[in-house]
Amino acid sequence: MKISYSFPRLLLLALAPFLTECATPKSSPSVASVADQTAVQPLEADATDALDDYGTRAVVSDPLEGLNRATFVLNDGIYNFVLRPVSKGYEFVAPQPVRTGLNNFFDNVKFPIRFVNCGLQGKFKRAGLEVQKFGVNTIAGFGGFIKQSDKIPSLMAVPSEDTGQTLAKWGLGHGPYLVLPVLGPSSVRDGVGLVGDYALNPVHWGFFLKGDADDYAWIPGVVDTVRALPDQLYYYDESRKNAVDPYLSVRSIYIQNRNSAANE
Repeated sequence: MKISYSFPRLLLLALAPFLTECATPKSSPSVASVADQTAVQPLEADATDALDDYGTRAVVSDPLEGLNRATFVLNDGIYNFVLRPVSKGYEFVAPQPVRTGLNNFFDNVKFPIRFVNCGLQGKFKRAGLEVQKFGVNTIAGFGGFIKQSDKIPSLMAVPSEDTGQTLAKWGLGHGPYLVLPVLGPSSVRDGVGLVGDYALNPVHWGFFLKGDADDYAWIPGVVDTVRALPDQLYYYDESRKNAVDPYLSVRSIYIQNRNSAANE
């Protein structure tokens, strides 16, 4: 097996899982955990309560808050100095119709993640709807580039399922909150879920089967990552807008979104 990686290719491969497996359903979008540009010191419990302007606080164990905050700051630099310029460049060269088509295509490709996890949760009716949705978009939507399912009332708002949600349905709690390098906000449970989602995503199958970046099997994962950046960075910006403590804001929104997704 021949492996010959250039530095840019290594960087793109390292970023490929980012956002493509972290995103929760559109109805409760995942927020990329990007830190404030300056480190924020941990607040006392009563001070945190006083600064809580994010609505009902999501209860989460955060014993690694010091390390998480440091990773939060690291991610901020990566997002602002690496991913944001890439995102702007992508938006510049790709017209909105192209971006919409790519978003639709990669959402359609991730059918196995949704279908398998519907089955694992016993949501067989929803699994059937996923099959119908995939068939309609693949056949009538030219491989998924056009989301024809949005024109069918029964298929237009089928909640997405992922492995983290399945683990939640099986009774597993979040566990400690984690801020993963590059990948962003997570928890022990959702971190395990990311592994399942990554394995179920056909975008990555070619790379693992071929085992050689020179065979260009890495391209789908990189394209999936880049096309997802504008939306994910938008959610990040919204999560920390006007926040007194961006770290707490992102953490609260992430946990609330994941709890909501698990209860759908």
